[in-house]
Order: sequence, then structure tokens, then C-alpha cells
Amino acid sequence: MSYPVKGEHLHKRFKNQIVLDDVSLTLQEGEIYGLIGPSGSGKTTLVRILLGLEKADSGNVELFEQRPTLNAFRSLGYMAQSDALYNELSAYQNLDFFASIQGMGGKEKKQRILEVAKSVDLEKDLKKNVAQFSGGMKRRLSLAAALVHSPRLYLLDEPTVGLDPMIRRNIWTLFHYLKGKGATIIVTTHVMDEVAQCDRVGLLSEGKIIAQGAPRDLMAQYGVPSVEEIFIAIEKEGAKK
Repeated sequence: MSYPVKGEHLHKRFKNQIVLDDVSLTLQEGEIYGLIGPSGSGKTTLVRILLGLEKADSGNVELFEQRPTLNAFRSLGYMAQSDALYNELSAYQNLDFFASIQGMGGKEKKQRILEVAKSVDLEKDLKKNVAQFSGGMKRRLSLAAALVHSPRLYLLDEPTVGLDPMIRRNIWTLFHYLKGKGATIIVTTHVMDEVAQCDRVGLLSEGKIIAQGAPRDLMAQYGVPSVEEIFIAIEKEGAKK
């Protein structure tokens, strides 16, 4: 079996702060993996290292069983925590730019832009300048930019922040559709009701993955009714030792 993402024994330090402490993570093909944890736990740094956008101090990363390369990058869609959009351009022009740098062109590009805009409910806003967009609309456009080249792997850093419940539900329906098409998705989130929709989750705390598995299995293992309470259960276990 091939693995879209594999990180082994990753360490990262910023000055005197340990951000990642011997983190290993392997994603299976066609799964949704939720990376959860409090702010400052190292989620964004881990995603950036897996992408090859940031170097680990030690450890190894493979995308599609090779070191991160331009070809591997074209097989993934990345949505950053902060929207990387051009406010002076229209939504269509933004998507056109991101599609072009992924090597798309002609009728295929135009059709795909319309498809992804519809998938995030922005098809009526394509002519508007991004400067006119609300925060939620920018998040959806950022997601569309990650989708436009139909990648095999998605690394999405808090993709539903600022979205209302109905749109969040539609976005997760889209994620499951992409999974059904064989894509692999890693999502960082603070929203606990989204975690139950993941095939597996990794709980990151103080730079370590302290628990990993299917949400139901983890809840059964720690005897708690929600994933959120697993953190509390683990802290209690640690206090007893």
C-alpha cells in the first residue's frame, strides 16, 4: 500500500520552545484525518513541515513515497490558516491564477473554475473583487483554490473557521465526496463536532501526538462521551503517574 503522507520522528524547535517532539504520522489513501489540539500545540507547524514549506530540525517526510518535490506539490491542495488571496483581483481571477500555476489551461481550466466555485457556493460572486468579500467568503475562496486542480491529497488548516453551520455542513459533505473519489484529506480543526466525521484523529498537545485512532475507538478507550474529553482524561492519567 502506498502512503500519501508519511512523517517520521519529526522534531522542531523555535529558539527555546519545543514545537514538535518526535512526531510520527502516516496517512492512508482515501481517508479523512483530523489533527486537533489547543492553539500553540504545533498543528500548523506540522502541516507546513509535511508540505515541505518548513524544515524539521530532524526526521523524515515523504509525499507519495518521495521527498517533497514540485511534482508532489502539484498532487496536493493546501489551504493555509491565513487566506493567501489577491484582494485587488476578482474571485475568478484568483482561481484562474491558482489553476494556471498548477499547469491548467484552456477549456478545462474554465470549466474547473466554475465547478469549484459552485462547490463552495461562490458561483454568483466570481466577478466580485475579493476586497468586497466577507471573512467567510474568503475562506471558501481559499478552499476553492485548493480544490481547483483536483489533487489527490489535501492539507487544510482550519478550513471552516468563520463559516456558518449550514455552510460548514456543506463543506464536510464536499470532503466526504472527495474522499469517495479516492482523495486523502488532513484537516486541522478546533470544532469538536467535526471530529466525529473524520476516519481517524490525532490529538496534538505540547508538540506530541498523545492519542491517535478512530474517534469512537478513542472515546471507548478512555471511557468518555466526546473527543474533547479525551484531553481531560489523558491529563488525569498523567497526574496519577
